[in-house]
Amino acid sequence: MTTALPPVVDLATWQAARDELLVREKAHTREGDAIAAARRRLPMVEFDGTVEVVGPDGPVPFLNLFQGRDELVVYKHMWYDGAPHQGQCEGCTTTAWHLPDASYLNARGVSFAVLTTGRWDEVAGYVEFMGYTQPWYSVRDVDGPAGGSMGYLTSYLRDGDRVFLTYSTTARGNERVNGSLGLLDMTPHGRREAWEDNPDGWPEGRTFQPDGGRPNGSCWYWRTDADGNADWGPTSRPVPQWTRPGATPVETLGRKDRHFHS
Repeated sequence: MTTALPPVVDLATWQAARDELLVREKAHTREGDAIAAARRRLPMVEFDGTVEVVGPDGPVPFLNLFQGRDELVVYKHMWYDGAPHQGQCEGCTTTAWHLPDASYLNARGVSFAVLTTGRWDEVAGYVEFMGYTQPWYSVRDVDGPAGGSMGYLTSYLRDGDRVFLTYSTTARGNERVNGSLGLLDMTPHGRREAWEDNPDGWPEGRTFQPDGGRPNGSCWYWRTDADGNADWGPTSRPVPQWTRPGATPVETLGRKDRHFHS
């Protein structure tokens, strides 16, 4: 139960307030369009498209990830060597889970793939457990634009056999994939994150301090326990994993015991 609710008004009063907000929403949309136009005008960086990444059929040239199309978007998924499925990156799970099908991208000549620094023999089991249908590849020991730091959405363009890096974003830039957050932003109680600007009496935002570090106001949707409670404990796991077959509250390796290979 909440201690405060939005004020109750008649429909005409609500419509007037809604119309007033719509002016700001349209301005926000137009600014987003202008930013996208600037993004399309960014310069690009050429790199060797023959560099090999490893997928289910073994090593393949990075160029193969385009699947014959001219554009490619990838998500670079962090990886913790030797960790069980429930010990892999929660934030990356959030991003990867929200794009199960790339049909609409493909219809515009854009392919999609997930890259990670994990060894393929570990990655393959994780992909199978999670039920991911998008192509995954290991970029272990691959440097430069084809590999590099994980946790990023990155886009590429090809011109024949020439390959170019065109754009990359991380952190809240990854939210554009996460439709759940967009829908939560439409609700009265929002995301229920500690950083949000809410009226007095609104439900408290969730804040955790993983590993004793700085408060993290966005991790409530990353991990839960078996009962669905937001938790960073030893039996928690990324939220979508509780829908997977055999998802029991087993012990994890713990965040301090995991190692990110970059």
